[in-house]
Amino acid sequence: MTLEQLRARLNEIDRQLITLVAERQAVSRDIASAKRATGYPTRDYNRERDVLLAARSTAAELGVSQQVAESLLRLLIRSSLTTQEQASVVARSAGSGRRALIIGGAGKIGRWFADFMASQGFAVEISDLVPASAPHVNAGDWRNLPLDHDFIIVATPLGATDAILRDLALRRPRSIVFDVGSLKSPLRSGLMALKSHGCRVTSVHPMFGPNTELLSGRHVIFIDLGSTEALQAARELFAPTMVEQVVMTLDEHDRLIAYVLGLSHALNIAFFTALAESGEAAPRLARMSSTTFDSQLDVATLVAAESPELYFEIQSLNDYGAESLEALAKAVERIRTAVLSRDQASFAGLMQRGRDYLEDRRTVTERRA
Repeated sequence: MTLEQLRARLNEIDRQLITLVAERQAVSRDIASAKRATGYPTRDYNRERDVLLAARSTAAELGVSQQVAESLLRLLIRSSLTTQEQASVVARSAGSGRRALIIGGAGKIGRWFADFMASQGFAVEISDLVPASAPHVNAGDWRNLPLDHDFIIVATPLGATDAILRDLALRRPRSIVFDVGSLKSPLRSGLMALKSHGCRVTSVHPMFGPNTELLSGRHVIFIDLGSTEALQAARELFAPTMVEQVVMTLDEHDRLIAYVLGLSHALNIAFFTALAESGEAAPRLARMSSTTFDSQLDVATLVAAESPELYFEIQSLNDYGAESLEALAKAVERIRTAVLSRDQASFAGLMQRGRDYLEDRRTVTERRA
């Protein structure tokens, strides 16, 4: 066969593969229906393990890389879970006959919530200065609306959210009201105003980005502000998904976020800042990079592409933000001191303490699985 004929054959095989993927997704939707009918959970870790082991065994028989086979099946499993989760959300139709207003719904996370609520059957309206993307309709300035919706979700930038919450409190809507801010310290007065005015209010923090499709393994934090009805209603929105739900207080949230977001962001900003000021050209470092360097660089690249305004807000507006930054500075100084003084025992102690800490985390993760 000629080169062109061989390439044509590869194209044919690729089409067959994609056709089989489409068929697999169709079966996944049927599986989702069967699981709902029997009350079976969407995710079955034992089944996933069996599928991966079978893939490795088949690959060995056929002379195919087991790593390639497992990577392919993991990707297909994730696609299948996404299909099943989305089918479960749609089938539940929790929002049928109900309405939701997304203030700031044209933004990235606002659009995610608009799509998420619409998939549950809610009639979604968006209030944003930016035109809404199809199929959602911009209802105009929320201040001119009657606010008779079942849910009002505030998905505006942190700097604007508190004022909106305080203005909402003066309107005393009967809706379930919650924000989706990544920090709660800057929103305290607005949230407390809603509470003191007798509104059904809670606060939500989705711990994932707006491009997220599969919620399995993801977390959503719910802040208990004293309204059991609002807290339960917000949690019910995510009931048909596989997301991990965590309930905590407002103060507890921001202290933890100082480490979960603030520390991780600062670490990566420090990493790429040190590289940028090292005098070494990026292509030169890339030619001699290591596995660890490449992994860290991948994460740092994602951080560098994010909004500087949002990341500055996360660092500067958190009442507990200085705590994690101080912890990072102290940790770097301890490493520096151990290295410059050639204190191997202290250096090893730092690594051992890290192993012990991360082992505890791994144990908890395995128990969840």
